[in-house]
Amino acid sequence: MDSRLSVQFKRGGRRPRSHGGYSYLTTGSMPENRSNILRYLMAVRAGLVEDLGPCESDLSTARIVLIDRSISLLGILRLIEEHARENGVFFNGDLSPSLKNNYLAYCNSLRLSLEALGLDVRKKNEVLDLKVYAKSKYEDRQGAKE
Repeated sequence: MDSRLSVQFKRGGRRPRSHGGYSYLTTGSMPENRSNILRYLMAVRAGLVEDLGPCESDLSTARIVLIDRSISLLGILRLIEEHARENGVFFNGDLSPSLKNNYLAYCNSLRLSLEALGLDVRKKNEVLDLKVYAKSKYEDRQGAKE
């Protein structure tokens, strides 16, 4: 029976690569072959800050925490997706453990965080009433003719 340590140091033996999501979550560092995901996460964070307030100083502490938590969740999801893309979604005839156990939970947590931030939430008064819209357009045309 080989332990992880002995497998790592056997001649030519290497530990299989994991998706790196857990190390990203605990240490905050990406695997070296995933620098594109780090750039993506930085762009998404900048976009979220811009969507919610022109700059970070305009946001409340709670919103900043939600944005940072969302970025962490998105990072883990992207790492799992890249790992699945490179290695396939099945492992020993079953769904990969990272997809089976964690992927949907992280997706749901990210969705809930984005909902808490208030992104893409439509309020009732934002729903377009066609009668009101047509009436305002008609009145605008009548006002322009006079």
